[in-house]
Amino acid sequence: MDNEVFIEGTIEDIVYTNPENGYSVIDLSCDKSLITAVGVMPSCSAGEKLRLKGQWVNHPTFGKQFKVTACERSMPKTAGDMLRYLSGGTIKGIGPATAAKIVERFGEDTFDILENHPEELCKIKGISHDKALDIQEKFKGQFALREVMISLERLGLNPTEALSAYKALGADAAQRITENPYILCSERVGLSFDRADELADGLPSGYNVLLRNRAGIIHILRHNLRNGHTCIPREKLIIPSFELLGTERSEVQEIIDDLITDREIVEEFIDSKSFIFLPDEYNDEKKIADRIKIMLRFPPARGRTLDKDIDRIEEKKGIHFEKKQREAITIAVTKGLLVLTGGPGTGKTTTLNGILELFEKQKLRVLLAAPTGRAAMRMSEVTGRQAKTIHRLLETEWTDGNRQHFARNTENPLEADAVIIDELSMVDTHIFASLLDALPLGCRLVMVGDSDQLPPVGVGNVLQDIIESGLLPVVALKEVFRQALESLIVTNAHKIVRGEYPELTVNNNDFFFLQRNNVFHCAETVTELYCKRLPSAYGYSPIEDIQIITPSRKGELGTVSLNKKLQALINPPSPDKDDYHCGAKVFREGDKVMQTKNNYDILWTRGKESASGIFNGDIGIIIAINHNASFMKINFDGRVAVYPFDNAPELEHAYAVTVHKSQGSEFEAVIMPVCACLPQLSYRNLLYTAVTRAKNRLILVGTQEQIKAMVDNDKKTRRYSALKHFLLKDQL
Repeated sequence: MDNEVFIEGTIEDIVYTNPENGYSVIDLSCDKSLITAVGVMPSCSAGEKLRLKGQWVNHPTFGKQFKVTACERSMPKTAGDMLRYLSGGTIKGIGPATAAKIVERFGEDTFDILENHPEELCKIKGISHDKALDIQEKFKGQFALREVMISLERLGLNPTEALSAYKALGADAAQRITENPYILCSERVGLSFDRADELADGLPSGYNVLLRNRAGIIHILRHNLRNGHTCIPREKLIIPSFELLGTERSEVQEIIDDLITDREIVEEFIDSKSFIFLPDEYNDEKKIADRIKIMLRFPPARGRTLDKDIDRIEEKKGIHFEKKQREAITIAVTKGLLVLTGGPGTGKTTTLNGILELFEKQKLRVLLAAPTGRAAMRMSEVTGRQAKTIHRLLETEWTDGNRQHFARNTENPLEADAVIIDELSMVDTHIFASLLDALPLGCRLVMVGDSDQLPPVGVGNVLQDIIESGLLPVVALKEVFRQALESLIVTNAHKIVRGEYPELTVNNNDFFFLQRNNVFHCAETVTELYCKRLPSAYGYSPIEDIQIITPSRKGELGTVSLNKKLQALINPPSPDKDDYHCGAKVFREGDKVMQTKNNYDILWTRGKESASGIFNGDIGIIIAINHNASFMKINFDGRVAVYPFDNAPELEHAYAVTVHKSQGSEFEAVIMPVCACLPQLSYRNLLYTAVTRAKNRLILVGTQEQIKAMVDNDKKTRRYSALKHFLLKDQL
């Protein structure tokens, strides 16, 4: 930034620090004045001297502050600074009184004594030999961390990057980066390839071109995973690789072969064509296929389901199961493995409840789960039984290396005789592989989903691949029940799936179409419906009952533009409401927000229950902003999370969300703009997914031509996956 400056000073006090990401608020003595500096300054302590790069900003509550973008540090050199440093509690075992005694005796030699001559500390009353050695160990550990951070910052890494590198690579991070700067764009550290290139160019020793080329190819492969692929054809890896690296095609081929030999990537031939994987994605799909084949080979103990058992449920519940529903219930109980699919109104919930009745009649321990919090909540509502997110079911934990793992696995399986998973279309390969890994041998598994919806946000195409493999029993419910036919939302959803145009001229109180011929009139109508017309007509709360769902993030009808307008109308600035500025976004008390990535560390409470983890797609309301402690309180559907400011970049406003982000959720009323959509987002199952998010009201705003274009386009986005291949290969 053009207005960035450098300042130097000594830390007087640490007001706040987050040990996980290094975000800190400090009081800095600078030019005989005390200033507040905020930003990523990991492992800082009072008494330390800092040279900071950043810019002056005016905080709405706390006034003038220095916002830090880079931090260089040096250890205290004077006896006074050493006393301040040790008195701050940085070294466990040394409090203010002990610090004063040590510095008074050893003066400016204090740090040398602590590091190299701990026996001298025994001359101070109260410090035994063992305690002296313990102080030395802790001091060296603290120094080692600082030395690493200093070394990394000298290589050009900013504080956030340096902390990520240290956590991933350990104490010899600087040496490893000097030897191979492209280790920085590995998944563990997470920098971009371009950033690694930039840092490599700044190294006095230069870099190894071969290491750069290998990292570049892996970078391209990993980039494709963000589009949902688990693998890509080798040819599609070669072309962008030699364009990025500026090398010959033949050399790219050789490097790919070397990476395969070194097992950094994996090659598999599918229908005689070479596909390339990263090891984790290859292992996940292979693990899923192998586990399913074992489950088929060693099925659960057969349960008896007589027609009269199903008849009793019908009599008890006052319902009637159709032929396909009875078939699904019978397969679930007798075979123990079932994929149940169907669109809205086809009786999936009724069938699921029938399966649950018979499982419980047999005294089976049954667990229910769904991929998102909202989907799990809805599953609980329709079954009357507790459902959890899959992450909570598997008990997500983090290793010391900041890597996710699940406490429930092969060694510690779930305590269940049957597991039912809803919204399987949203489940990616890693989560599904982990789920299968946690099933005890002989556990029944019922998988429920709508195969016409969008594929998961993560990698893979689990539901579709399992169905197409033909290995597992699949029951597809297609008959729409009479009462569901009264809903135009349901009948139009099924028309869209069949490639027929929805009925747009009949208003029967749940499905409406409003013609608007340009994006500006469309945006005006959408905001008016959200803020005034629907609340006035139906008593809806804009925040709690209405959701705008749009195909894109960009443009006049994208989430960014709509959210800005809607925040100004629904939740404008007010003296009674605190807000927090995060880059171009302003989060305000009362705002509706969405989490955009899985974060397993955020703590939340719900009554007496407490846990951690807020996940991609979770929607909440900001109920409080605390500037003193640098956090927000956000209510995510009853889970009240303490949300640190430094995680705020993971949030977006959620008055309007994309169709992809709405998966697994259901809303009382949905408004969807359908006008001038980007061609790559104008396709049938995107429209179908949006329509099926509405529970009782759906309003499409735009042009009939756009709706027809989406219905006509049944070309689903190509997603490369290999699960079907592995399921059919070498069957046990």
